[in-house]
Amino acid sequence: MGARLRVFLTREQDETPLKLRATNVPQKVKDRAEVIRLNAHGWYVEKIAGHFKWTAQTVREVLHRWKKIRHRRALGITR
Repeated sequence: MGARLRVFLTREQDETPLKLRATNVPQKVKDRAEVIRLNAHGWYVEKIAGHFKWTAQTVREVLHRWKKIRHRRALGITR
């Protein structure tokens, strides 16, 4: 079994999904942001998957994509 997949957010990043609820962005964007937030708050992949009625693999893909984007930004890669 692999290591637990976990992301960490700044306070500002943690508040973003809450702000998205009142905006006109697509629901899938709001859901992805909430997946990242729930994981940062200690929810396991399987619990998040059950909450959204997604597969665990879909949740992992969202979290891996988030980690990749953050890593690229930290390195100054904009694209």
